Amino acid sequence: MPKTNQRILLVEDEMNIAQIVREYLLKEGFDVQHEVSGIKALELFNTQAFELLLLDLMLPGISGLELCKAVRQHSQVPIIMLTARVDEIDRLIGLEMGADDYICKPFSPREVVARVKAVLRRHQHGFTNQKNEAILKIDPAAFVVRIKGQLLDLTPSEFKLLSTLAARPGQVLSRAQLLDALSDEKDVFDRTIDSHIKNLRKKLIPFFPDQEVIQTIYGVGYRFFIYP
Repeated sequence: MPKTNQRILLVEDEMNIAQIVREYLLKEGFDVQHEVSGIKALELFNTQAFELLLLDLMLPGISGLELCKAVRQHSQVPIIMLTARVDEIDRLIGLEMGADDYICKPFSPREVVARVKAVLRRHQHGFTNQKNEAILKIDPAAFVVRIKGQLLDLTPSEFKLLSTLAARPGQVLSRAQLLDALSDEKDVFDRTIDSHIKNLRKKLIPFFPDQEVIQTIYGVGYRFFIYP
């Protein structure tokens, strides 16, 4: 497998997990640096260039959340959290601190590789195709959305929700965060959000028949994602 020239910093103190994940990533051509300590990982990150961070939540020295927060103070490098803590509050905190994705243990190493590739692809290309042509264009002033050059007919509420989700691609937004986007409307509840999301999905299917553009993260919220 030829090298991708993409460097990944894997921060995981469970050696058996780290070894398996590292081997799978190496087979896909990634250059993987492994660290056990959060403090040492931060020192390494500040002196070397990496395309993506894979962070365990529970680390010696400083936690994965603290490391994520420190990195986000001066870098938008993609971050994927690895953890056995599946509590809703942990997921929300991790994503709100700037993590791009969240994988719960136990997981398949193939899943980790797939998620790494997806996050890197999203950060490299954004919402453009291989010819660098815009897939999604949102005009907030005109309340207009175009997908692949075609106008998407949306209600004002659907427009606000889509704009909010698309502004943070790959990040999970809770229902509370989406409710804030509709704060100027009356009688908006959690189930109202679900109804709007359902309608949005129906309108997006003709443009993306092979993708689930708005993904449900059960117990957390929704995530917007377009494969280039």
